[in-house]
Amino acid sequence: MFVGQLSTLLQQTGWVARVVLAMLLFFSLFSWALIFQKSRMFSRMNQQTALFLRIFRSNKTLPDPRQMGAGGSPLESLYSAGFREVDNQIRGGNPQGKLTSLNAVTVSMQLAAAEEVRKAEKYMPWLATTGSVTPFIGLFGTVWGVMDAFTGLGAAGAASLRAVAPGIAEALITTAAGLFTAVPAVIAYNHFLHNIKDLGGRMDGFTLEVAAMIEKLYPGQRM
Repeated sequence: MFVGQLSTLLQQTGWVARVVLAMLLFFSLFSWALIFQKSRMFSRMNQQTALFLRIFRSNKTLPDPRQMGAGGSPLESLYSAGFREVDNQIRGGNPQGKLTSLNAVTVSMQLAAAEEVRKAEKYMPWLATTGSVTPFIGLFGTVWGVMDAFTGLGAAGAASLRAVAPGIAEALITTAAGLFTAVPAVIAYNHFLHNIKDLGGRMDGFTLEVAAMIEKLYPGQRM
């Protein structure tokens, strides 16, 4: 019954409302595809991060990143950047084999963390744009539908349901479509933004954890 009523409403809409609905459909499909992709990404990321931390914390020394075997965790990129810096300082032109700058290690890890956050934020502006723009696109269809309703009323010369029904149908369906597109995008944007902030905090904490381990392994080194 609902599908039949929706089909009837669509048949009563004009070309402007159909263009508006086509735009909203495009926004909705792309947003839902992005929502599912981001949900899978963060779920896999959390699982791999938990595995990576378990493997890392089971070692007493700095393990080789190639032997960690986790994969898929952003912490792996951070650790690889820090490990490379430590390895370069100890082996590259350093006869004493000592760590010369712990600050350089933390900076390398922070730069890698910034890159991981940038990757996690990819396409997030699309969700924000969808949540803020689509209600106004639907509102445009609503205003146009009301204008069309008054035009039909004036042409009929009398207040009748047949005269105003097409315009009212356009107004109702575009308003509903705009809200249906915007609400999930706003909810998803806020949820993923919280995940990204949580990811940033975990990466900052891991950077400090690695720096503390390096200080224990290489005491008395210059910052």
